[in-house]
Order: sequence, then structure tokens, then C-alpha cells
Amino acid sequence: MELNQNPQVNPPIAKLLRPFQEFAHRQSAGGIVLLACALFALAWANSPWAKIYFDLWHLPLTVSLGDFRLSHDLHFWVNDALMAVFFFVVGLEIKRELLAGELASLQQAALPIVAAIGGVLVPALIYAALNFGGPGAPGWGIPMATDIAFALGVLALLGDRVPLGLKVFLTALAIVDDIAAVLVIALFFTADISWGALGLSVLCLFIYLVLNRLGVRHPYPYALVGGVLWLAILGSGVHPTVAGVLGAFMIPSRTAIDPLKFLADSRCYLNHFEQASASERSILSDSEQQVAVESLEEGCEKVQPPLHRLEHALHPWVTFVIMPLFALANAGVAFTGDLAAAILSPVTLGVTLGLLLGKPLGITLASWLVVRFGWASLPEGVSWSHIHGAAWLAGIGFTMSFFMAGLSFSSPLHLTEAKLGIFTASLLAALVGSLLLTRAQPPPLSALDSSPK
Repeated sequence: MELNQNPQVNPPIAKLLRPFQEFAHRQSAGGIVLLACALFALAWANSPWAKIYFDLWHLPLTVSLGDFRLSHDLHFWVNDALMAVFFFVVGLEIKRELLAGELASLQQAALPIVAAIGGVLVPALIYAALNFGGPGAPGWGIPMATDIAFALGVLALLGDRVPLGLKVFLTALAIVDDIAAVLVIALFFTADISWGALGLSVLCLFIYLVLNRLGVRHPYPYALVGGVLWLAILGSGVHPTVAGVLGAFMIPSRTAIDPLKFLADSRCYLNHFEQASASERSILSDSEQQVAVESLEEGCEKVQPPLHRLEHALHPWVTFVIMPLFALANAGVAFTGDLAAAILSPVTLGVTLGLLLGKPLGITLASWLVVRFGWASLPEGVSWSHIHGAAWLAGIGFTMSFFMAGLSFSSPLHLTEAKLGIFTASLLAALVGSLLLTRAQPPPLSALDSSPK
């Protein structure tokens, strides 16, 4: 047997890392890690070491540069700083969907947009009806949100039993859901406005436009302006995570070179590399090969829009670092006192019923209406039983619902009740949605040939 003479082709570390890489590329991986961190936080908060858990997130962390000083606890840095990066990636996804995805045309977007509106309004109305005029009234936005990582993770676990069109529908619906959440945060969770800081944030957005027009494609200038934008939004009274979405919308989405030119140049570089490699010299000592590789690498960067590169680069950090940290910091609920009273409180019932009943009712009814009036049609291979099952999965609020709960309540009691409702509803929504989708039937052949009137 001939031994491999070039161990660099398949180094030993690649064999060790392959199982972890395969896990990380699964759609369900993010949801699994997120759930594990949430359960760990929940167990920690109810263990003999609970005090350590709660004290940890109140440890102060100070960032200073010269006379500038920003001091907050760890909970702030996770919820207001790291989550701004999360919302930045959400903003990139929203912009991509609007430009070239399922939201790029009205005909494509009609079904998920109307379904998302129904899935936002009905849960909010259910919660508001149960908490009208009471101390829990500010939490009406908690059951509005869908956790796309968990929802798509459940779909991925169901495998081929779920049609591709349903995954696309649920993803687009969650994107519209995120837009609604951002608008709610910007409009209803804003303190007293500081017009000077707001003016600085507008200046940052103008600088973004200038960088875009000048053709700047390196991420560092955008990151620097983004940091200033975050500080300006923080000082303005608007919630700082809004800076992430605003910054994302300013990232260039155009390629620097034409795809046809990229193809022609790439063939030229590869031919040059092949000719240079005929000498059998090492690439370390062959400048011609190095030039060909560097030129090809530069061409690959130019043909990819910065929006796509940033989304691809940041997604693993958001999925496997930021969101798990957020779950660790926010999912720890100490079940003390009268648990039965907490479960039956208006806040808990409002969140639970809003997510568990409001989401499937609102999404299914809104989808039926938009198809019934001929404004949209169901995706290929998707039946009404699929839509109803996905509508239940949209009741998995989790990350976004926890975030909205933290914005809505300063009272530890109401915050605990809201988290209890989120846990209960998300778990039941995942179970019921999975069961419905495993039993869902494909649409009849006649429905596949139908089109909107």
C-alpha cells in the first residue's frame, strides 16, 4: 500500500475536528446548543449554587479609553452589546431577503408577510386582553416573536418529511417577525430622547453611505463606524440593539467585479498557476504560483458582496457564542414561592396562550385569508396541514421572547412569570408542531396545479 507522501493534504487534526464540523453545519446544531445552555442556566438557578449564578451576571465590567468610561454589569454587555451583533446579522438576513430572497417580490412575499402579521397581532391581543390595565400590561410584545434557530432546528430534525417550500416559508415568516420585533423595540422601548446623540447616529449612517459610495469593501471601516453608531444609539435613549439593524442595512450588497469577468480572470490565473507548477518547485519558493493564488483570492473577495461575506463570517459566532451566552444569562429562572400561583398569573397565561394558541391561530387564519382572496398560493409541495404544523413551531419564542421580556419588565416577579410562560409555551409548541408535521399529508395533485386568481 502506498503511503500518503503529503500529510498536509489530510492532516491528523482534520480527522479530530471532522465530527465537530459536521455537527456545526447541521441546521439543528444552533438550536441544540441554545437549548443545552438554557437548561444548564435553569438547573444552575435552582441549585445550591444559585447565588453564584445571579451574582455572576451583576459583576461590573468597565471599558475605558482616556477620559471615556463605560461601566455596566455583565448582563448589560450580553443583552445590549453582544445582542447588537445578533441584530446586525438579523439585519443582514433581512436585507438579503428583501433584495434577492423570498421577500424580493410582492407575489413571493405576500404569504409570509400576511402570515407573520397575523402571527404578531393575535398573540399580542391575547396577552393584552388578559393583562389589560394590570401591572403586566407592558409585556404585550413578548409572545410576538419567533425563535428561528429553534424552529428551523425542529424542521431539520424531521428530515425529508418536511417539504423545502415549508422551510422557506417559515424562514421568510420569521424574518418578517424580526422586522416587527425591531420596530416594536425602536418605537415602544425608547427612553427620553437625546437629540445630540441621535444626531451623531444620523452622522454615522451618512458616513456609512459615503463608504458605500466610495466602494470601500473591507469590514474594518464599517466596524469602526458601527461601534460609534452603537454608542450614539445607546446615548440617544433608543435601545442600542437597533444600531445593529441600521448598520446592517448600510453594508454593500453589490459585487466589485462582473461575474463574467471573474470567470475569465479565474481561468487565466489557474492557467498561469498550472504553467508555473510545471517546474515542480514548492509554492513557497515559486513567486509565479504565489502571484496566481493571491490574484485568485483577491478575485474571489471582489465577486462576493460584503453583505454575504459578513453574514457567513458572523453566523457561527452568533449561533455558537452570542446566543448561548444570552441563554445562559437570561434563562435562569428560580422556581421559588407559590409555583401554582405563578403559572396561573395573568403574565404567565398571557405569554403561554399568546405563543401557544395565538401564533398558530394568527398564522393559519392569515395564510388562509391571503390564499382565499387569491393574493398568494401555497408553496410547492406544501399543504394546509404543513402550514398549521409550522404555525405551531412559530410559537417557539425563546430567544426573542426572553429579550422582549427583559425590556418589558424591571420587576423580578413579572420577569420570572414571563420566562415561565416562555419555557412552557416553547416546549409545548415544539412538541405539538413536530407531531402535526410528522402526520401532515402532501397536497392533492389538483392543488399543485392551482395558481392565484
